Amino acid sequence: MSLLPHLHVVVLMGGWANEREVSLMSGNGVANALEGLGHRVTRIDLDRDIAARLREAAPDVVFNALHGVPGEDGTVQGMMDLMGIPYTHSGLATSVVAIDKELTKQALVPHGIPMPGGRIVHSEDLYAGDPIARPYVLKPLNEGSSVGVAIITDESNCGNPIRRDAEGPWQKFETLLAEPYIRGRELTTAVLGDRALMVTELVPKSGFYDFTAKYTDGMTEHVCPAHIPPEIEKLCLEYALQAHRRLGCRGVSRSDFRWDDERGEDGLFLLETNTQPGMTPLSLVPEQALHCGIAYPELVEIIIKDALDHFAKLSPGGASS
Repeated sequence: MSLLPHLHVVVLMGGWANEREVSLMSGNGVANALEGLGHRVTRIDLDRDIAARLREAAPDVVFNALHGVPGEDGTVQGMMDLMGIPYTHSGLATSVVAIDKELTKQALVPHGIPMPGGRIVHSEDLYAGDPIARPYVLKPLNEGSSVGVAIITDESNCGNPIRRDAEGPWQKFETLLAEPYIRGRELTTAVLGDRALMVTELVPKSGFYDFTAKYTDGMTEHVCPAHIPPEIEKLCLEYALQAHRRLGCRGVSRSDFRWDDERGEDGLFLLETNTQPGMTPLSLVPEQALHCGIAYPELVEIIIKDALDHFAKLSPGGASS
């Protein structure tokens, strides 16, 4: 049974980001669920004519199922704000900050949320020497789904210093974020509305929780709920909810953590907060919601209702972030 009156929903998906295929899976899952509830759905694959296509479609609301740039960094959000179209998930300002890992640290660390240290480096400088002591992690500043992440250790086959011909994110990005490598366990917590749902531990069958492990069935075990001490569970829930609020997230977000279990509470670090987490069959937010008694179609409608409620509060003629 639908929680909402009959709506015309545009599901915005695809685009040209590295996470295009994941976005298409998320978007089609959302669209199928909405159609099953009786809503009218228009699927739109993001292209350069998106403003004209949205104007022609004239939806009641847009479900933003895009991942990565430009659907998650504030670009599409700003366009829809100008057009006066209600949309799901976070607004322009939040999206700009949350997709940038360094800006996220500046927003959260002063408020007591622990995040790894590190520094921004020019890829060209990596060929002269390591920016910080090994082991460390290199990652793009504004990509999700572990796209372009490399762990640099003494045993890495990229050389020491890193060779120009070695395959890695330094060949694709001019600047990278270098962070100390945190040994231990991968944890994640979803926030829906103003409620932190639960903690899941992600156990890759091999290597680390990279793009392939995230979206290949059978590559990662989801331990949901995670088998962790109560105090660590409590901190994950608190930090995820605080990050959601501090960043100004709307609808749903997901915060990812590394936990060095040899260090107890001092070993827990928030890595990033994702403002548009996946809605694929392997995605973590639908899994956590289901464990909390919220089926996938209901989850989709809860996210849409949050968007409609938000935009209903805005004064005529504009949208806020």
